[in-house]
Amino acid sequence: MKEFKVTPIRNGTVIDHISVGMALKVLKIIGVKDDVNSTVSVLIHVPSKKAGWKDIVKIEDRELDPKDLDRIALISPNATINIIRDYNVAEKFIVEVPNVIKGIMQCSNPGCITNKDEPVEPEFVVESKKPITLRCVYCDRVTTDVAENIR
Repeated sequence: MKEFKVTPIRNGTVIDHISVGMALKVLKIIGVKDDVNSTVSVLIHVPSKKAGWKDIVKIEDRELDPKDLDRIALISPNATINIIRDYNVAEKFIVEVPNVIKGIMQCSNPGCITNKDEPVEPEFVVESKKPITLRCVYCDRVTTDVAENIR
């Protein structure tokens, strides 16, 4: 059986243990588009000893900011982040769903003040982490459809 190897990256980020089938959504929510100038590797439905199956994303020449990590945690709470510097893992951590989500999602309620022309940043309280359930602090709309409302 021939094995396909993904080449290591010199500097950048590896997002591992992404929930299976979520790699493309991860790319979307962290803003990786088709005009990227660095190497991006996407592995979908890869065998995993811990979870059975997982997705992996490798992004060369980019380190994620804290809001990116919160976005990833919302759609893949078991993901791990590896910061690569000079081909070595410089930092490694597991994403964590915060207790409050601010400025990274939009409310699904079209009548919510955050969806009007008001200078109000969307804010949600995490009601449950498994499964992810969020409540808008302005209109009390509860949502579990996180991936569709991340901006």
